[in-house]
This record gives sequence, C-alpha cells and structure tokens, in this order.
Amino acid sequence: MEAVSIILIVLVAIVLVALLWGVATYNGFVRLRNLVQEAWRQIDVELHRRHDLIPNLVDTVKGYAAHERGVFEAVTQARATAAAPGSTPAEQAAQENALTGALRQLFAVAEAYPQLRASENFGQLQAELTNTEDRIAAGRRFYNANVRQLNTRVETFPPSLIASWFGFTRAEYFEVEDAAVRAAPRVDFGAAGA
Repeated sequence: MEAVSIILIVLVAIVLVALLWGVATYNGFVRLRNLVQEAWRQIDVELHRRHDLIPNLVDTVKGYAAHERGVFEAVTQARATAAAPGSTPAEQAAQENALTGALRQLFAVAEAYPQLRASENFGQLQAELTNTEDRIAAGRRFYNANVRQLNTRVETFPPSLIASWFGFTRAEYFEVEDAAVRAAPRVDFGAAGA
C-alpha cells in the first residue's frame, strides 16, 4: 500500500509540475505577444508623425517649385498609401519604402532651389523628419527584438506545444531589403552655400 501511495504522489507531482510549466509558458507567450503589439504601436505612432510632417514639407517646397507637380503627386500618393490602416508589418515596410523614395525625389527638387534650402521652415521640417526617422529606426529595432523572442519561443520545443495548442504564431518582422532605403533622407545644404 505504501508503494502505491508513493507512486501516486510522484504522478501527482509530475502532473502538477507539468501543469505549472504549461501555465508559465502560456503566460510567457501572452507577455511576448503583448510586447510585440506594444512595440508595433510605438512604430505606428512615429509613422503617423512622419505622415503628418509630409504635407507641410510638400507645401513648403511647392511655394518655391510649383512646377514640380509630378514629384508632389508622387509624394502625396505614397503618403496616402503608407498612411492607410490595416497593413501588416511587411506591407507597411514596403509602403514606407515607397514613401522614402518619393521623399528623396522631393529633396532632390529642393536642392535646385537655394532660397528653399535657406528657408527656416524647410530646415525645421527636415530636422523633424530626420528626428522622426531616427525614432522609427529605434522602434523598429525594439519591435524586431521582441518578434525574434516570440518567434524563438514559438519554434522551440517544448514551448512550441503550448504555442500550437493555444494558437500562438510567428510574428512578422518590420524590415526592408535595403538598409539605405530606411535611412533618413539627408540633404547637405552647407556645401551648396559655400
């Protein structure tokens, strides 16, 4: 009778340990999923800030280069596409890449107008945009680190069992093919005035 009691206690202990491990693993997945969502929301805030700066930048350049209509339309269209809600991180990255390319065209137009480059308003908008780009880059690094943690947990055994049972899946990275595409658009106004 005593051997049966010991076996029963050992089995209950094993089940209890497995249950505690399952609860702890599940809670870890919830925490990681929430970190990924929070990090994405921070990126989204900075992307909205970037999108809000662009119309002011376009209007400032329009005041000096009204005949560059194609560039203004390209920037406006790229901004509208990037600002549209409901994109996945991969889709958002592609849309932001297109917007960055359009902004490069806008800054190339600005280079041809010394009075625009000297404009205080244009300089402030450019500095704000650069600051926002830096914040987006920092947010992207934080987001991708959390995604890496979540994806590693989803794919490793035995946590992958809990992930599959409760529907935890891999998250998408927010990345671009070319790191230069996400770099803040830079225009050197100092060399032109010298």
